[in-house]
Amino acid sequence: MSEQERETLEIDVLFVGAGPASLAGAAHLARKAKAAGLELSIAVLEKGREAGSHALSGAVVDPRALRELWPDAWESAPFEAPVGHERFLFLTGKKGFSLPIPPPLENHGNYVASLGKLVKWMAGRVEEAGVDVFYEFPASRVLVEDGRVVGVRTADRGISHTGAKKANFEPGVDIRAQVVVLGEGPRGTLVKQLDADLDLWQGKNPQVYAIGLKEIWDLPPGRIGAGEVLHTLGWPLDTSTFGGGFAYGMQNDQLIIGLVVGLDYKNPHLDPHQEFQRMKTHPEIAPLLKGGKMAFYGAKALPEGGWWSLPRCSGDGFLLIGDSAGFLNGQRLKGIHLGMKSGMLAAETVLEALQAGGITAERLARFGEKVEASWIKKELYPVRNFHQAFDHGLAAGMFQAGVGLVTGGRGWGFKDRLPTHAGHERMVNLQSPEGQRMRPAEPVKPDGTLTFDRLADVYHSGTAHDEDQPVHLLVHDPSICVERCTAEYANPCQRFCPAAVYEMVDDSTVPAGRRLQINASNCVHCKTCDIMDPYQIITWVPPEGGGGPNYGKM
Repeated sequence: MSEQERETLEIDVLFVGAGPASLAGAAHLARKAKAAGLELSIAVLEKGREAGSHALSGAVVDPRALRELWPDAWESAPFEAPVGHERFLFLTGKKGFSLPIPPPLENHGNYVASLGKLVKWMAGRVEEAGVDVFYEFPASRVLVEDGRVVGVRTADRGISHTGAKKANFEPGVDIRAQVVVLGEGPRGTLVKQLDADLDLWQGKNPQVYAIGLKEIWDLPPGRIGAGEVLHTLGWPLDTSTFGGGFAYGMQNDQLIIGLVVGLDYKNPHLDPHQEFQRMKTHPEIAPLLKGGKMAFYGAKALPEGGWWSLPRCSGDGFLLIGDSAGFLNGQRLKGIHLGMKSGMLAAETVLEALQAGGITAERLARFGEKVEASWIKKELYPVRNFHQAFDHGLAAGMFQAGVGLVTGGRGWGFKDRLPTHAGHERMVNLQSPEGQRMRPAEPVKPDGTLTFDRLADVYHSGTAHDEDQPVHLLVHDPSICVERCTAEYANPCQRFCPAAVYEMVDDSTVPAGRRLQINASNCVHCKTCDIMDPYQIITWVPPEGGGGPNYGKM
């Protein structure tokens, strides 16, 4: 369609993604602009159907940023409970050994929470402050003119799976803004576009990720108290794979249970969803769930790279905040408070730039200086080498975590910066000598009571998409899936996807006799495929607005 047919909306400041970082930034900017007598039009774009529908975390929340943002109201946030009794277990196949709780995992003063509920509460306060929040509007493209970001284009609606316009077709809108603040979550579509042009990670460690898989269970009365916290290390993951388990008590006899698996594992046969199901069969875990019923499921990627994996977070017309940049403390298992603080610092940067005469790249670069001077750096810099040490296995990672506590975070006690590799680069080719020794784990047979297959879990995620739309998972050369990937990596997309999106099927109509089938309607928007594909030929783009999971209670 011609560009002239697109509606254009002009605003001052646009936040992309209604997560905690963007909502905190929008609220902070609205309040500070009002105090300064500056009238600004501020908007937040969200691809989900409502606030919190795509928000997923553990979560045990450090309330520091909430206290700063809403000092008189933060305690009215919908927390489940303050953290009470805590345990830390090392699991073997049959037993669990209690360990002293490491200082980074001590959660006194923190709160068990549903991020979906918290985000919904935040969105209400943001809208009360006069900010427009537009739901079901996925941003599909950055608008750039003369090297400057001037806005975003939202995705078209009403296009069939063949690419034809349907009766309900609506073209996307061009939203132009003086500054665009990208808080679209990990592996953001727009951040990838900017990185392709601007090399935002030049001179930095590549971002590395993990996938978090989570269920919420309804338990018999009295099984676990609200605010009880359990973290686990070890089984079912092997010693070369980063990750661990968690269980958090909620109100109303509900339990959060989950597993985090580093998306830099070596064995192509590894199946994070299956390992999550296996974890629930452990003698320390299964009794917690006995007699209960699984109610909700979700999965999402999280950035684990830490301080050295933060990209350049500013440029001409844009800022990066939250998980889009990687503001997460992997050692503490926390990022919500850091994301919120990054949004607040972005708001201050934008306001100061506008007051100084207008948005320029130089004025937005002050954001980096603010991060350096804030408690974000005070928290992230001492753990700057935490994840990299796990490249060498569990023992090395634990050694570095301990040494880092007394050396200010220096790698192995003397290196200021440890390097790392993008996660997909660590996956071992099965035709190599090392790969030929790798085997799949014994499969977990789902019983439908304690353990579940992917489709049962996806059902409990509330995921829904319009079936008649273009596939939003773009495989740039599907022939690789059959001609190379089957032999080299055993088609790992069938295992690293937690939602049964990717499936190799027999097809006598194609020369190879097999082809990749994409079940796009199952997608829970975790971004794992975009991250972990060993050939980097999968690109995740947003589907039609409102589609995807419904994580409002997660």
